[in-house]
Amino acid sequence: MRSIQNYYLIALSFVLLLAVTSCGEVSDKRVIKLAHGLDVTHPVHKAMVFMGERLEEKSGGKMSLDIYPSQQLGSERECLELLQIGSLGMTKVSTGVLENFAPQLKVFGLPFLFRDAEHRFEVLEGQIGEELLNSSVKQRLKGLTFYDAGSRSFYTKEPVQTPEDLKGLKLRVMESQTAINMVKNLGGSPTPIAWGELYTALQQGVVDGAENNLPSFYLSHHYEVCKYYIVDEHTALPDELLISTLIWDDLSDQEQKWVKEAAMESLEFEKKIWHEAEMEALAEIKKAGVEVIYPDKEPFRNRVKSMYEEFSENEEMKNLIEKIQAVKSN
Repeated sequence: MRSIQNYYLIALSFVLLLAVTSCGEVSDKRVIKLAHGLDVTHPVHKAMVFMGERLEEKSGGKMSLDIYPSQQLGSERECLELLQIGSLGMTKVSTGVLENFAPQLKVFGLPFLFRDAEHRFEVLEGQIGEELLNSSVKQRLKGLTFYDAGSRSFYTKEPVQTPEDLKGLKLRVMESQTAINMVKNLGGSPTPIAWGELYTALQQGVVDGAENNLPSFYLSHHYEVCKYYIVDEHTALPDELLISTLIWDDLSDQEQKWVKEAAMESLEFEKKIWHEAEMEALAEIKKAGVEVIYPDKEPFRNRVKSMYEEFSENEEMKNLIEKIQAVKSN
């Protein structure tokens, strides 16, 4: 029995070594592997590259990131699972996927939760945001920062002006029960599909549309298949940058400080380039022949009110929603 335990400890140590050191000869330098599903042109990817540069500068070359974009090491869910066993150091996922690991994050999936972008930033960068970043620690997933991912809207092959127009449409959603419930409430047929498989699913008619922010719609080339972008802005799900607690706990206090500071600086960088990416995406999809529709949001809000009632049945979620709604914008 003791030999089996020793073997397990040796194997775990090897996994941790792979996750935090570069290939080749072991040195004092820590190289943390970071994998995600976005294209290299995406502003959030660029923010993580910026974080790596700042981490190397802050640490005097003692720490760096090795980034694997475009689902090279797996889907968002798979990357989270790799973090849990320590075979991957860091990842970036949508909080819609992360809610399966940290139920409190379901709150971000509530349609029309934030009054505006300013309100959203006050929540994410304040005490509530910090508490939510730590809500997945028991699952060996520590949040470092939220990245702005704008507002999510529907895009389809047919024009949509009202929730009635969504009836019968198969709409791709993330692996998120909250997103599934939202589409059901709006009359659509929710269909969970991995992001990397969505273009083909749209092309082949497996789904009739999807929902996401403008840069993702543009950079994924989904505008080549879906010629209608409906700006209902139903949710504003932030992205979250996470580190495995198996890796985090192995860092010194100074190393943790470098990582956290670099992450927060990358957030400020990302916010600036995100707005630019939204403007560029809007201009480019229009050039490509996409019709941008601005529907009356009130009918959409009315259709999802029952979701707030369901959430309020849970005392913890009810209190969280009230705390978020009470946050004042400057």
